[in-house]
Parts: sequence; C-alpha cells; structure tokens
Amino acid sequence: MKNPLNRRLFAGLLLGLLVAGCKVSKDVPPPDLGLPASYRTAPADTASVATIAWQNFFLDPQLKSLIGEALTHNNDLLIAVQNIEAAQLTLRQARLGQLPALSLQAAVVVNRPSDNSLNGLTLSQFLGRRHVEDYVAGAGVSWEADIWGRIRSQKAAALADYLRTEAARSAVQTQLVSQVAQGYYNLLMLDAQLAIARRNIQLNDSTLRIIQLQFQAGQVTAVAVQQAQAQQLTASRLVPQFEQEQAVQENALSVLSGRLPAGITRGTPLEAVAVARQLAAGVPADLLRRRPDIRSADLALVRANALVGVAKASLYPALTITAQGGLDAFKASNWFNIPASLFGTATGGLVAPVFQRRVLRTQYDLAKVAREQTVLQFRQAVLVGVEEVSDALIQLDKLDQQQRFAAARVATLRQATHNAQQLFQNGLANYLEVITAQSNALQSELELATLKRAQLDATVSLYRSVGGGAQ
Repeated sequence: MKNPLNRRLFAGLLLGLLVAGCKVSKDVPPPDLGLPASYRTAPADTASVATIAWQNFFLDPQLKSLIGEALTHNNDLLIAVQNIEAAQLTLRQARLGQLPALSLQAAVVVNRPSDNSLNGLTLSQFLGRRHVEDYVAGAGVSWEADIWGRIRSQKAAALADYLRTEAARSAVQTQLVSQVAQGYYNLLMLDAQLAIARRNIQLNDSTLRIIQLQFQAGQVTAVAVQQAQAQQLTASRLVPQFEQEQAVQENALSVLSGRLPAGITRGTPLEAVAVARQLAAGVPADLLRRRPDIRSADLALVRANALVGVAKASLYPALTITAQGGLDAFKASNWFNIPASLFGTATGGLVAPVFQRRVLRTQYDLAKVAREQTVLQFRQAVLVGVEEVSDALIQLDKLDQQQRFAAARVATLRQATHNAQQLFQNGLANYLEVITAQSNALQSELELATLKRAQLDATVSLYRSVGGGAQ
C-alpha cells in the first residue's frame, strides 16, 4: 500500500462497501388483509372488553381466586416465563455482536531444532546454544465490520424472538384465564344439574308411592308401577353421572392451578350468575395489537425478514480487522525490557465465500421460503381471530334467544307437572300423563342449565378472542 493510488483505490472500495452495505435484503411487510370496519353481526365500536382486566371482568370471588392461583402456579405459564428468560439471554448476547472480540495470551515456547538443520547450525554458530526460548505476553483484538448488515439482522432476529416469547406468555395467560373460567362455569352447571336430578328423584318417589297404592287397590296394572320405577331410575342414573363429571372437572381445574387433584370451592350458584347481554368487541383491526397470538405471528414475520438478511449477507465478502500486541523476548530477563520487547501486528482483509456459495445460496432461498410461510401464517392467524370473535358474537345473540324459549318451556312444564300431579291425585289424570310431564320437565331443566353454561362460555370466548385476560 505504499503507492498512493493503491491506497485511494482501497479507501474508495471500502467506502463504497460501507455505503452500499446498509442492508442487502428488502423486508416483506405484513399483508394487507382488507379488514372490515366491523364484525359481521356487530356495529363498529371503538370500545372493547379486551381493555378490562380479568379481575374486573369476572365477579365471582371464588373464580377470581382460582384464576389468580392458576396464574401463579400453572406449569405451562411458568415454562413460558422461562422461555422469556432464555430469549433475554440470547438478546443480550446478540447486542454484543458489533463489539470487538478481545483475547489475552501468555506463553513460553522452547524450540530445539535439529543439529543438522540450517536453524540448528545457525543457532549453535551465533548463540552457542542448541535451543531457543520465546516468552510472549499480549492481547489480541478482532472486529468484523458489519458491511452488509448481517450482525444487525442477527440482533433484529434475537429481538423478535424475545418479543415473541413475551407474546407467547400473554397467549398462554389468556388461554389459561379462559380455561379456568369455562371449567368453573361447567362445574356450576353440573352442580345445578345434580340438584335438578335429585329433586326429580324425590318427585318420582311421591308419584311411585301413589301408583303402588293404586296397584294394591287394583286400580292400575303392574305396568304402571314398572313405568314409574323406570322413570325414577332414569333420574337416579343421572346422579352418579353428574358426580363423576364433577370430580373430573375439579381435577382438571386443580391441575390448571398447578396442584394435585382436590375439591374446588364454589361461590355464586349457576342460576345467580349474571350473563352480560352487551359486550363490546371493538373492531377487527384491534386484534393486530391486542391478540397475543396475532402479535406473535407479526413478530415471526419480523424475525423471518431478519433471517433473510442474515442469509443474504453471508453471500458477500466479510471485512475482518485483527490486531495483536504485547511483549516478546527470547530471554526471561529481557521480557519486561520496554520498549525493546514490544511488538504489534495489524491485519485487515476481505474473505469471500467461493466453494460454499451454492450452500449459502440454498440457505438464502430456504430463508425466503420460510418468510413466505410466515406471511401465510400471519394471514391465517388474523382470519382465525376475526372468525372467533364473530362466532362468539353470534353465539351470544342466538343463545340469548334460545335461553328465553327454554326458560319459558321450563316454566310451562313445571306448571304442567304440578297440574298433572293434582289431577292424578284426584283421579282425573292417568299415570302416563304424570310420568310424561315429569320426564319432560327433567329434560327441559337440564337443557336450561346447559344453555346457561353455554352463554357464560360464549362471554369468556369473546373476552379471550378479542385479547382479554393478558393484563
């Protein structure tokens, strides 16, 4: 580089590389999905239940206590927190990527050449020795110029990974809040259905006693007794069934709370739990920032863009600058003879891949394919999110209508059962009318409890699908 022209050419080439190397790949933006201004069955509304903290959305103290316990001890959520910590470590490491690498060295080298070698003859002739010692202590620095943005892309990928773990934790939390709430409401429904079955058994008992008395008096045949007994057994069979489902649901809630299977304390009974009639869902565009799974899909695209940048930069030459300096002496007594023992070297060079280019090109092409996949996954995540909100809104509307009809049917059948019993006791109705009325009343009350649980599930589904519960 003694020639001034060569120095100018090298400086110009380096400057050109630095200017051109801001970024060698172009990011792919998130796709424009053309989201509507409102959901299919709801008017546009800037308000959303997603802004309500779960502590305020759920009113039952026992349910809130159960959710709080699950958020503290649930193993899936704890794993998600550990993933965040691991991603933080990776991000911290990536942020140091542009700093030079520093190494320290201290060594003693003893070289004893052959007596018949040129080095051996020279050593004996000039130093009168058959070996030479070399004492070295120094430091080395190596730094890669981020010409093509490879290191910056690695940092961007690490940051996206970290943010995705945060979004994943939020997604686990929203799902956990939803699962605990729906499991708790299912437990309340089973309590209500168990009480309905037991009341029906008591009602069947009184009917059966009357029919047995009529049979003894010769007023009815054995068929009447057998049909009354069959109706009683139908209600009796439901009791162990509901008790079994209760225990299984309690076990599931216990595991969600991070503890061994045990009983679950209930608060408000099912019939006293209020169902929200009007819940604001916001607008579809809100899902892009409120739903953790959609945020995660968006961050996956950011990461994919960064990895494409890393792969593309690997195709270009890398500029590495290294420097080393310290103390070097062939006698220990002269080791600290400064400045005579000082040494230093500096090297700068461009290394370009040649035979690996096909491999690197394939990695670059694969990175672009993976990026296209993340675009489709992002699109699918948004579509599923909008679908889930729309489904929940439709369910709330239609289940409310079904509940009104079912409640009216229960009231009618309860009155019919009462009237049939009164008429039967006065000899104005036969046993079939009583048994039929009781059977219809039992089924309608069980269906009403199921509908109430479905309504509560729909409110929880809407809350989760708009991104609620992550706070």
